[in-house]
Amino acid sequence: MKRKDFFKGLAIGAIATPFAIRALTGSSLAQSNASANIITDRKYRWKMVTTWPPGFPVIGEACQLFADTVKAMSGGRMEIRVYGGGELVPALEVFDAVSGGTAEVGNGAAYYWAGKSPAAQFFASVPFGMNAQQLTSWVVAGGGQALWEALYRDFNLIPMLGGNTGVQMGGWFNREINSINDLRGLKMRIPGLGGDVLARAGGSPVLLAGGEIYTGLELGVIDATEWLGPFHDTLMGFQDIAKYYYTPGWHEPGTALEYVFNKKAFDALPADLQAILRSAALHSHVWMFAHMEAKNSETLVQLIEQGVDIRTFPEEVLAQLRIYTREVIEALTAKDAFTRQVYESYEGFRQKATHWARISEKQFYNNLET
Repeated sequence: MKRKDFFKGLAIGAIATPFAIRALTGSSLAQSNASANIITDRKYRWKMVTTWPPGFPVIGEACQLFADTVKAMSGGRMEIRVYGGGELVPALEVFDAVSGGTAEVGNGAAYYWAGKSPAAQFFASVPFGMNAQQLTSWVVAGGGQALWEALYRDFNLIPMLGGNTGVQMGGWFNREINSINDLRGLKMRIPGLGGDVLARAGGSPVLLAGGEIYTGLELGVIDATEWLGPFHDTLMGFQDIAKYYYTPGWHEPGTALEYVFNKKAFDALPADLQAILRSAALHSHVWMFAHMEAKNSETLVQLIEQGVDIRTFPEEVLAQLRIYTREVIEALTAKDAFTRQVYESYEGFRQKATHWARISEKQFYNNLET
């Protein structure tokens, strides 16, 4: 795909068993009301709105996979039409559109809704937080799903995992980062809690629509930008206008995406269709993460062959950013009791998962042949 095609319409920014479905939701399918268990030949035609451009590589494709899977598993009783950002509603109005019933389902990232509740950000990504497998484990098996549902209940929404980008890269820079002082005055396109952390370091987080980032970096409106990973970054053409490609993506170590369902519409479905939606969501969640890993690993090799200067953030920079991250989270959780409850669950799981990773995966990686 060419960059000009990629920009067109750009917005901001294995099938599960019943046991896996119950684990994902934190509840039993048997909790559905009696009328919902009656299977009929009624056909359902739903709309899905997304924060992604139409046909957005991998991420948008996963949304279409979800819709196709639902149709196939339901024998055509349920069809879902997928709309890219701006086609039916603006990209960042997905949450409200599904909450209000304009569409029955949406796909986006929970940190987009921090203005609704700061707790939402913990279900997307936290700087120096959990990676993709750990975050998925917290939601599915560590109590995260129940908290997520409690958070969205007042908005007439039911959330489910809807993909994960995996660990991201640290971004494209037109200045070297050798110390924490090099972040002072740095104008960088970076969203969410990562932007708050950059601000504490003296930088200036800038919000730019996806289609504006390339031009902003090329003209010096911004000095740096993060996006996703090698595959999507290359589609944007950042390698042609930025000097350095930094790692690691401390700001987004494993960003989860989400499906949000209008609760009234979901509860009115027969139990088998509810189960199909949950199963299809988890299927597309796994599919997306697998394809992100595959595409990024392939593209990284190409970037290295092209001579892209890949740098690693100095340890002292990462250490100070960790300190700023703790300060940002402490300030955030001090303002809201439920946000603190979510964070305590998140952090408690992260500490156990990190301890396990240190004596398992980290030791394995340390002893891999180069």
